[in-house]
Amino acid sequence: MDSIQLSGIRCYGYTGALPEEQILGQWFEVELTLWLDLTTAGQSDRLDDTLDYRTVIATVQTLVKTAKFALLERLATAIADAILHPATSSQAALIQQVRVRLHKPAAPIPDFGGAITIEITRSR
Repeated sequence: MDSIQLSGIRCYGYTGALPEEQILGQWFEVELTLWLDLTTAGQSDRLDDTLDYRTVIATVQTLVKTAKFALLERLATAIADAILHPATSSQAALIQQVRVRLHKPAAPIPDFGGAITIEITRSR
């Protein structure tokens, strides 16, 4: 199966277990791997024959910016669900599987300077 990888989707959002995280917000970074068949697009060289990933990026940005979940796991699942089962885009039906890597680069944990990453893979 072919894939498209999208990385560096950086957004300010309001997901977190602490009340101040849902009020003040913080930065999140998202990486996606989208599995789909790119055979037709590889032969036709037409955008209509592949996924216009601008819509996927916009979906992720909207979710991260507007969702107020307690858990990163819930936000990652919401992103995967929105990509696999979009409300309007017929192109998204091309996606058979998605991997979401959701990074929280500055978790408010005392004496911890690392990042938290959740990775989930979901299939149609």
